[in-house]
Amino acid sequence: AGRINNSFLGVAQYRNLPHIILMHYQNFFQFGKDAQEVEALRAQGYSPYELYNSNPELKGAIDLLTSGVLSNGDTELFRPLVNLLLSNDYYLLLADYASYISCQERVSQAYRNPDNWVRMSILSASRIGKFSSDRAVREYSQTIWHVKPVTELQEYAQA
Repeated sequence: AGRINNSFLGVAQYRNLPHIILMHYQNFFQFGKDAQEVEALRAQGYSPYELYNSNPELKGAIDLLTSGVLSNGDTELFRPLVNLLLSNDYYLLLADYASYISCQERVSQAYRNPDNWVRMSILSASRIGKFSSDRAVREYSQTIWHVKPVTELQEYAQA
């Protein structure tokens, strides 16, 4: 999920439900397919190239990457990225494009109300403590990686 001014923009597939509950739904801007939709799309044979050709706005955005406008005239700079997206879009970025644009419009609309945006930002920032990177790394170390923390003293003693 990407963070926008302490309100959150997140992909449905990877959303952190406790985080959303704590932040409250009005501070979370969700886009994209959920895990079941991703599974169904892959099962039916997802074709990013077909999606590219069927959505003029998406096609324009992708074509802009190889037009040279964003790369000082170099039409090949972003070609590997474009080729990858059009042939093997593993993360379904193109499939989430329309949903992302719609979500970004909701973010922009919320931003146009400064009082509400400031309120959302303050609430989000004040409720973020539980989701610090220190806590996340500690929890992953214990529950996923099954490793113990190393203190500086232990590192120096072994050196």
